[in-house]
Amino acid sequence: MISRRALEAATATLTGVFGVVVVVSSTENGIGWSSSGVESGTFPFLVGVIILAASLYNLIHGLWRASGIVVERAGLRRTAALFVPAAIYVGAIPLAGMYAASAVYLLFTLRVQSRLSVLRSTVIAVVATVALYVVFERLFEVSLPHGLLGAWLER
Repeated sequence: MISRRALEAATATLTGVFGVVVVVSSTENGIGWSSSGVESGTFPFLVGVIILAASLYNLIHGLWRASGIVVERAGLRRTAALFVPAAIYVGAIPLAGMYAASAVYLLFTLRVQSRLSVLRSTVIAVVATVALYVVFERLFEVSLPHGLLGAWLER
């Protein structure tokens, strides 16, 4: 079970860390005025400060007023059943490429989560992947990531 207070604190901390990263990286580009005008890091710095301030407000507000349970164990399992395969898919794209990763992801999702037959899942995964290839590589002439597998096959 995840309490609303814990979820609010985690989200505020995550956005706060993002704000700190923006502030620190913008100082490397320079903030303030130079002889040619506003330096390139000034606007990102201000945005980072706003994000950080909003995160601190959300953290205080969430810890002060939030109560109750947001996610039960069953709901967390259902969310993980969708999120974990999607995260693995995104992580596999640099290695296997968009097309191979999409085919495996679709095959797994259709077979395990939708409980379709192996034949039907395979046909849908192959047709969808071929359609993805034709639309992007041939019609739009936009090359999607081929990954290390694609680079190895091109040799």
